[in-house]
Formats: sequence, structure tokens, C-alpha cells
Amino acid sequence: MMKPRTLYLALSLVFILTFSKSIAQQTMTNVYGRNVQSLNGKWDAIIDLYDQGRKNKIYLNKKPETKIDFYEYSFDHGLRLNVPSDWNSQMPELKYYEGTIWYARRFYVAKSANNRMFLYFGAVSYRCRIYLNGKEIAQHEGGFTPFQVEVTDAVKEKDNFLAVEVNNTRQADAIPAMAFDWWNYGGITRDVFLVSTPKVFIEDYFIQLDKTKSDKINASIKLSEKVNQSVTIEIPELQLKQTLKTDANGEAKTSFASKKIKRWSPTSPILYKVKVTSQSDQVEEQIGFRNVWVKGEDIYLNDKPIFLKSISFHEEIPQRKGRAFSEADAVMLLSEAKALGCNMIRLAHYPQNEYIVRLAEKMGFLLWEEIPIWQGIDFKNEATKEKAGKMMREMIMRDKNRVALTFWGVANETQPSAPRNAFIKTLIETAKSIDTTRLITAAFDLVRFNKERQVFVMDDPFIKELDVVAINKYMGWYHPWPVTPDKAIWDVAKGQPLIVSEFGGEALYGKTGDADVVSSWSEDYQATLYRQNLEMFKHIPNLRGTSPWVLFDFRSPFRFHPTNQEDWNRKGLVSDQGYRKKAWYLMKEYYDSK
Repeated sequence: MMKPRTLYLALSLVFILTFSKSIAQQTMTNVYGRNVQSLNGKWDAIIDLYDQGRKNKIYLNKKPETKIDFYEYSFDHGLRLNVPSDWNSQMPELKYYEGTIWYARRFYVAKSANNRMFLYFGAVSYRCRIYLNGKEIAQHEGGFTPFQVEVTDAVKEKDNFLAVEVNNTRQADAIPAMAFDWWNYGGITRDVFLVSTPKVFIEDYFIQLDKTKSDKINASIKLSEKVNQSVTIEIPELQLKQTLKTDANGEAKTSFASKKIKRWSPTSPILYKVKVTSQSDQVEEQIGFRNVWVKGEDIYLNDKPIFLKSISFHEEIPQRKGRAFSEADAVMLLSEAKALGCNMIRLAHYPQNEYIVRLAEKMGFLLWEEIPIWQGIDFKNEATKEKAGKMMREMIMRDKNRVALTFWGVANETQPSAPRNAFIKTLIETAKSIDTTRLITAAFDLVRFNKERQVFVMDDPFIKELDVVAINKYMGWYHPWPVTPDKAIWDVAKGQPLIVSEFGGEALYGKTGDADVVSSWSEDYQATLYRQNLEMFKHIPNLRGTSPWVLFDFRSPFRFHPTNQEDWNRKGLVSDQGYRKKAWYLMKEYYDSK
């Protein structure tokens, strides 16, 4: 008879092996450069308010076969939802819906004995289970990062039935947690592809300019299998080409030297065609090269100090009251940032879709990308820490070849504690284990006015773990002025570069009122607030960038005021209808002067 402990270990192993088969996989690099079949479009849907769908196995999609058969569900001739999109913006009844919705569709595919196939999801918010032809094949948690699952043996040539169980219920151990200042959109919010690859394919590559050297490109390649193969990296315009042999792990590394490299910058966003070829596969895309580092209190881009003229926006089209998901959406958001005179975007507060990231680098924007470690996170929870590490990896692996990516953000407005420090330090270590070419930052809201010294100060030793310190400070809105703005001296993060990563206040577009009354909710007061903050910035000696909060008004259940907010955060420089407020022009003038 098996001993209790031995039995427990055996059962645990069976559970782990069984469960691990359904965990979604890290995505291959550059899905958009692969052979893909889009599964976007209209999907059938069932609202599962009481979470009965899995119990009733609706993913089997059974139909009555005899006179006595019946099933209390059907995907046919019912609700249909667009994919990609959130469900909240597609029906008035779903505006506030938090819970489970089942998506389903059929598809055909041309199979080949020489190919492998993967289902790829750009993002599903927030947690999901994937079922193909009646079997669960994957699970994923995290609403803003991609995942894939191999379906080579599970897919048929005809009449495949794909079902996705999606749930956006907020939970205390989730990321973000129970309360956050943006809309809790649910659904399959980004592209869904069926990806076809050779049996041995180029799974991953990382090609970037050296951290400080302007003429050295470092490259690594990883095949999908642990095999020795010849692989080639080529940059035709630079007349660079190298053929390598992968090692026993299917990996290879090399460096190129070239004096011809023209470095990417906001004023000259140069991208080069890069080809990566193995014995059976080829992937190509546009990649740029630049150096970025910190020295003292300065941030250097391509050997020159840079001032970051930034703005934040959510992945949301306010006029549509829904998630942004397409290239057209990216054009709308980024064009307004370009008009403002920005050279950087803080993608708030989560990894945004790949159309935004790729278009941003073509348009010459530096990017700050972060996972949603936004207040309220349970830093003592080991499971939450593991989720955060996984999200960090998924974000960095997707975007590490994007030259625009300058900052990996690891936290926003967190309170000092030993558990928080350990949690964020793990995220920093995770980021550096994959990529050492970017800068690490986090945003803090801990700056306070010291009455004795008559200066603004901050006490959080953790900032020494960061390359660049960022501060959210809403002077004139959440914080009254302790001194006049011309006397608002800062002594914060001395010896390190500092960004004011959030400032501003709310105004309802078109509303006039007293320019010195906060509760007027007027464009006039918002303009006053901006003038005051711009004056204060002159007295922050290590200020190396600003990022007003926020570009567009955005939806948020945090905001209750019945006439001025109505479930909208009105801090936007642009209204929910796309009209520029008075403060927009002040910020434009400031950025044009820098």
C-alpha cells in the first residue's frame, strides 16, 4: 500500500502535469511577421451570469440527436459580438457587466504534415479558458499581454469549434486588483490568429544596439527545438550578414560592427529591414537602433541629454466608449500626441496593443510601458507576485525588439513596505534577466512639503533601485499649494533624473468659471492649474521630463459627480468628443519651447 506522503506527491505530480498542459504558452517573437489566418470577426456569444457554462459543458456545443435530447443552451442565432473588441461598448445591457461571457466560432484550415499550428490571442480581459473541439487546451490570466497554444494535433481541416470562456470579475489577488481608475473592460479585446510555422521554427530573437556603443549590434536567436542548425541574420541596407550555428539548446548569439548605422530618434525614426533565416523558416521585420542610458541626473539618447516631452493615454477611444484595438485607433491616439509636440508616450497603465507600439516607433515616440501594478496590489501574496512576473515577461518578450521602448515601468503609486520592496525588486530582476538595454522606472505619489525646510521632499529609499525616478503630483487639484508656485522648490531624488509622470486636474470641456476656484470644474481653472505647475517645474533641478495626466478624458467608475464627470475622468487635455481644452494649448506651447 502506498504511503500517505508518497501518494500525496504522486497525486500532486499528476495534477501538475495535467494542469500544466492547459497553461497558455509564451508567444513566439513577432507574430505579426508570420503566416497567420485571422480569426477576427463576429463570434457567437452566451452571457453566463451565474457561471454555469463550464458545469454544463457548453464548450461541447451539443445538439439534440434523438427525440428525447435537449440542451438548455445554444450558440446559434443568439448574441453575436465583435472580436476584437470589449463587450461593454457593444450593448447597453453590458455597459457595467462584470462576469463570464462565452465566445464561440467555427473555422476551417488548410493543414500540412510539414507545419505546426498555434492559436494566438493578443489579449483577453481578464482571465480565460480556451476550448477547441470540445477539449480545454489553455488557460491564461492577465488582460493586456498575449499568449498562444499549440493546436497542431487538435485542429481539423474542416468545422473546428473554438470556444473561449472569458471572465473580467475583479479579485483581490489579481493585477490590477479590486479598484482602479479606468474602465474594467471585458472580452477578447485584441487580434486572434491561427499561426502556421515549420516544424522547427524561429521561436525568438533579440536584435538591439549595444547599451552604449553606437556601432555594435548584439543579436540572439532561439529555435523552437533543441537542435543544431544554421541560422542567418541579415540587415541588407547596412550590408551586414552573418551565418551562425545554433548550440545544443537551439540558441545562437553574435555581434555586428558597422559605422554606417543611423540611429533612431524622435526626430529621425529610422528603421531597418532585418531578416532572420533558419534552414526551414524566415522572419523579417523593421527594427531600429539607438543607445539610451543614464549618467548622473541626465538621460542620454544617442550620446545627447534629452528632455522627455511625454503624455499618457489609455487604450481607449473615448468617442466610441470602448477599447482601442486597430491600427486606425492607434493613428487617432498617436496623431493627437504628435500634435501636442510630444516625443514620448507613457502607455497607461498596462501594455497596450501592438498596433500602438509599432506605429509609435514609426512616428518617433519613445515609450514607457508598464504592467498594472496600480495601488491596491496584495504585495504579500506569492501567487500575485508570480502573476506579476509572468505579465512582465510576456510584455518584455513581445516588445523587446521595439526600438521605441525606452522604459520598463514596474509600479505606480505604491506605499513603502518590505513586501512591496521585495515584490518590485523581483519585477526589476525579471526585466533585467531578459533585457538590459532599457531603463527601469516606477511612478511614486509620496512627495510631501517639508514646512521646516520649505521644500518638497520624498522619503522612499527604494528609488535607488531605479534608473529614473518618476513622480505623480497633483498640485492645485488633490494638493493645495503650501507656497506660491514660484517658491515651490524640490529636493527629490537628488543625483538621479526625475520625471513628473502625472499632474493636472479635471475640467469639463466648454465649461467656463472662476479661474481660481477648484470646484468650478472649468477649463479656466484647469488652465490656471497648468500655468502654476509649469512655473513649479522651473524649480525642480533634476527634472528631465514631464507627462501630464492625461491626453483624453477616459471612462472610470471612480468618478461620481453627476454633472461634471458622469463616469468619466475629466483630466484630459482633450475631451471625450475630441475637442481640445485650454490647457492643451498651454502644454503645446511649453513643449514647443523645450
